[in-house]
Amino acid sequence: MTDHLLQLHGDVLAAMRRGPRNFAKLAFAIADDEEPADTDQGDFRDRVTAAGAGAGDELTALWHRTLTGWDLAEQADWSTAPPRTDERRADAYDRLGFDTALRKVLDHAVPVFKEPGPTIISTTPTWWYSRDTAAVRSFYWSAYEQLLRRKGWSDAAVAGLDEASHAVVERLADPTRPDAYGARGLVVGYVQSGKTANFTGVTAKAIDAGYRLVIVLGGTLNLLRGQTQRRLDMELIGQENILRGADPADPEALIGVDYQDDEDWPEKFVSHQGRPSVLGAFDIERLTTRDDDYKSLATGIRALEFDKQIRTQPLYAPDNLHRAAARVMVVKKNKSVLSKLIKDLKKIGGPLLSEIPTLIIDDESDQASVNTTDPKKWEEGKVTRTAINGQISQLLGLLPRAQYVGYTATPFANVFVDPGDGDDIFPRDFLISLPRPTGYMGVQDFHDLDRTDESAAGSAERAHVRGIYDDAHGDRLAEALDAFILTGALKLYRASHDPSLESHFRHHTMLVHESVRMAEHADLALRISSMWHRAGYTSQEGHARLEALFTSDFLPFAADGLRTPASYEELRPHVARARQLINSGGTPVLVVNGDTERDYDQPDLDFDRTPNVWKILVGGTKLSRGFTVEGLTVTYYRRRTQQADTLMQMGRWFGFRPGYRDLVRLYIGRAEPAGRTRTVDLYEAFEAICRDEETFRAQLTRYATLVDGKPQVTPAQIPPLVSQHLSWLKPSARNKMFNAELVEIRSPGEWVEPTAYPTAPADLRHNAEVWRPVLDLLGADPITLRRNASAGGDSFEAQVGTLDHEELLKVLCELRWSVPSQFSPHLESLLSTGEGGKGIDDWLVVLPRQTSSRRVEASVLGSAPLSLAHRSRRRGDLFGAIGEPKHREAALRIARASDAAIRSGDETLESLAGDRRGVVVLYPVVEEKPPAVSPTGAIAPEHLVMAFGLVAPGSSSAPKRNLVRFRTIDSTRGDFAIIERGADGS
Repeated sequence: MTDHLLQLHGDVLAAMRRGPRNFAKLAFAIADDEEPADTDQGDFRDRVTAAGAGAGDELTALWHRTLTGWDLAEQADWSTAPPRTDERRADAYDRLGFDTALRKVLDHAVPVFKEPGPTIISTTPTWWYSRDTAAVRSFYWSAYEQLLRRKGWSDAAVAGLDEASHAVVERLADPTRPDAYGARGLVVGYVQSGKTANFTGVTAKAIDAGYRLVIVLGGTLNLLRGQTQRRLDMELIGQENILRGADPADPEALIGVDYQDDEDWPEKFVSHQGRPSVLGAFDIERLTTRDDDYKSLATGIRALEFDKQIRTQPLYAPDNLHRAAARVMVVKKNKSVLSKLIKDLKKIGGPLLSEIPTLIIDDESDQASVNTTDPKKWEEGKVTRTAINGQISQLLGLLPRAQYVGYTATPFANVFVDPGDGDDIFPRDFLISLPRPTGYMGVQDFHDLDRTDESAAGSAERAHVRGIYDDAHGDRLAEALDAFILTGALKLYRASHDPSLESHFRHHTMLVHESVRMAEHADLALRISSMWHRAGYTSQEGHARLEALFTSDFLPFAADGLRTPASYEELRPHVARARQLINSGGTPVLVVNGDTERDYDQPDLDFDRTPNVWKILVGGTKLSRGFTVEGLTVTYYRRRTQQADTLMQMGRWFGFRPGYRDLVRLYIGRAEPAGRTRTVDLYEAFEAICRDEETFRAQLTRYATLVDGKPQVTPAQIPPLVSQHLSWLKPSARNKMFNAELVEIRSPGEWVEPTAYPTAPADLRHNAEVWRPVLDLLGADPITLRRNASAGGDSFEAQVGTLDHEELLKVLCELRWSVPSQFSPHLESLLSTGEGGKGIDDWLVVLPRQTSSRRVEASVLGSAPLSLAHRSRRRGDLFGAIGEPKHREAALRIARASDAAIRSGDETLESLAGDRRGVVVLYPVVEEKPPAVSPTGAIAPEHLVMAFGLVAPGSSSAPKRNLVRFRTIDSTRGDFAIIERGADGS
């Protein structure tokens, strides 16, 4: 039976390519004369209501996709409301002409998706690639979008990918423009967060728009390159282009096709339902395959020659461009491979190469691609490059229309590239930071970033993180092996009750990483194998040990909605099957390392061709960058590095863990207990990196807002924004320094928390003396404050007082710091708040009081007793978190930093709030346990750190003023973000 309502709505929405229009009028215009349009909103409302009750309905799904797409669209000339807001949705309803009742039903069925979108720092015009342009030519993007939906991607995820990939393509040069321009950009994602999906979407849209040569630099090993090639073949290039016109029903025609041994071929490979060129689109010719990297072209240079419909016009002319086939290759960052490619391009010659719109995608662009030669050689006029960087520069030089887009999760090496080196890969045109995807396990799932009590683990740490040592048993590697077999059994148990989970549990892996030395890998693999066979997993003792671990470490953290057995006996049958799968082939261990490609050509490690990889993987760096360790559930990690990007890339435990996120365990090196040699706390190091990256992303988001139509920062000004929360852990290995000094950061309505307090006793005494008069302004009787009216458990007591703005400035200007540059840009902002009549009247000073029976109070320099807070430095002079979330939220509300602050519901808090009032929260911090309090109840100021956090009122900054201001150190270097550092560090 024909669903007339669905058909009508589909036709009407198809006509709304440029955005929502009056539904009833458009339906009347589209409907046949013989069959009046059914525009009754009541019928539509009833269908949506029924679907919301669980009936399921294609019409509701259609509107779910449409409304979500409109909600997320960054380009929306039909609405002035920002994306992902109720206001944008209301604009859509107004244009559609929907009544209140229908709006309410649709809002219930399709809630507005309010998660943040990509952050864009750009100097590139985007006029050439509109939504209309994208819709007219969308053959490969449409196929990719449909595939993602079949794979189970939500409407919000697909719409988000659509917007993020569109944001990249619109910042490339128009492939049909007469003058050649090569844009340079960088896309920053999270480790194992779906960057490949984004650049697959970018590739689809770019070739639809007219790019005809795509070069993907896919890692430094065939292991990684092949993984990327397969992904593009499966999700973008498709069956028909792989077969090159061969009949899929003819067995002889399939001989030699890459994927005959792949269990996903052909069902899971996208099908275009015919040869694209026959369907009115264009074909894609692969110049590499799953197993073969780029080789000298077997057919000579003809494989890179493009047929022109009109020979008198250049290839980039629209009449030629949109009829030509695209070429795609996935190549390793390997000197020999890239040399062959460059040699073939040179044979073609400059005139033709200058006509080819080219897209170069550099996966893991901070690995091998960045030039790391000695800067002193450049100062001496010797242009030297590392091998891969030099070859990338040659490619960009040979292909004037080449657009370079780097992808990485650790962007610091890329943003430190010298922008004055015109042939290098500095992202001069744009930097796009992708949002954290829904369902992704990342920083917040393993680190409690707001935790201030260093002796207590937060909920994230308790659930997922374990040390590698235990006082009772020593090294916990054996426990990690037990956790691996238990988690495997739990996956089998869940799959037995929910068959839809089987695809997620196809692979089950454990990663052990202790060293980069291959000889040590062999010894470690032997040790693990011996431990496995001595574990007695079939004995009563072994089962008793597993039962104890299951009861203590998995039952308490079982996730709601994921089935978990109530007892070990219920799980026990699945333990036997898990042991068999892990021990298949006679060993539970695979070593993944080596100097040659042959060392990595292990069938048991091929996640694509092997039905089930249930193994313990032992390896080093080669198991890090770009390589997806499928099914990773347990990690045992103890390697140390002093480079943040190297350490972060080893975070393979980040990623998507559908159906088993509660089972993920990270055994990681912690500081040794007393009596053992002190070692680096790797967990602490990861947390420091996480803070650096979250700060970096947050700053990009703040400064991406346009002021007078111009960006507040350009890509060339990004390096000074890179922070460092751990003094010994450098952002990257580049020997660079900044040319742009960060002078001012305006943070109205933002919590600012300095952490670089001094360590010298004289400086600590000085700071205490500076703050001492402020303490006398505090009321003797504490008051109770809440973060909001309903959060009774989050209330706290505090002494409060007020301080004039000028008086606070005097205090802040006199303070001493271990790293003055950390707070000085914020201080500069406070000093200039009086400009333009937008100032701050006064500050509410808040001193939280502890109410615990274990609290410690002491006076300093004759003050009234103060509640002391214990905090630890993260090595060097920098503390970790200082402020507590409940204090921070109360401060934000008092300073009226948001609409929510005005409606806090707490009468005491509201009575303290003011439009021109800032808030300072004081924390008298001690680092020793127990603190050195004298018998008289006093503490020497040399033992006290007077720490604080503050919020300037939102009204303290003009709305059209830049939030950041820079000063050039070397004026002869112009706008360069960085300059070379000499050998002496000067």
